[in-house]
Amino acid sequence: MSAIDIVIRGRQRDLVEGFTVRRTLPAMQRRHVGPFVFLDQMGPVELPPGRGMDVRPHPHIALATLTYLFEGAVLHRDSVGSEQLVVPGDVNWMIAGKGIAHSERTPPDERARVHRLHGIQAWVGLHTSEEELPPRFVHHPASALPVVEQDGATIRLITGTAFGATAPSETRTSTVYADATLRGSLALPTEPDELAFYVVSGSVTLEDQTFEEGALVILVPHAEATVSGDARIMILGGAPLDGPRHMWWNFVSSSKERIEQAKEDWKAQRFARVVGDDDEVIPLPEGRG
Repeated sequence: MSAIDIVIRGRQRDLVEGFTVRRTLPAMQRRHVGPFVFLDQMGPVELPPGRGMDVRPHPHIALATLTYLFEGAVLHRDSVGSEQLVVPGDVNWMIAGKGIAHSERTPPDERARVHRLHGIQAWVGLHTSEEELPPRFVHHPASALPVVEQDGATIRLITGTAFGATAPSETRTSTVYADATLRGSLALPTEPDELAFYVVSGSVTLEDQTFEEGALVILVPHAEATVSGDARIMILGGAPLDGPRHMWWNFVSSSKERIEQAKEDWKAQRFARVVGDDDEVIPLPEGRG
């Protein structure tokens, strides 16, 4: 029996003017893997002096965002007063709860020169008991994350417990998220109820099938799977969400009515302002409010 359940290939989406991302979740074939409801790869892109990523202040509810970089730097600011530079290997873990606004921009020193940007943005749906908790922000530097050498791979564990290690990121449900650089073969964990891997660069082979950059391979629950190749992959999954989730723009919730309320709150400027970056916000998308 094959360990491969579904294969999703990323599609290009505009993030901001002149800057695109490759999106694999959500997709028609699958809305989420474990608690992961959203997965974007930004870059790799080389930007000239004066250019950068400028994601203006925007809102979230009932989710946690995970920003993880391979190259470059991003300056995060939010409405709980956080201002944090994230660089490769660091983790920004922002829990929206009942509502938060934030911005993500290329910092001035990067913008002043030719620079590269490459990373992954993931959203994790919160357990229903967490959806209306106060928002908070936690940063974990690269030095705080466990790094495991196993088989033919180097694995940096971002969240959860896997490969004999436990990451410091707080999660209230079973969640696994790891950055693995392959130089041969790697046996993937079988414990998570749902598990997938995403090919960031290079190519990997599983069961005589080759998967190139941009492929999200969702596995059969608890299947034994060994991948091989010269590649970088993200491993993600965990326990499924405790019920269906609705997504609209930047909002995720177990309640459609709660999303409607969030729309009205953003239009009426009832979200707290992003500290240090509140001159211009992203408006509610036209025709969708």
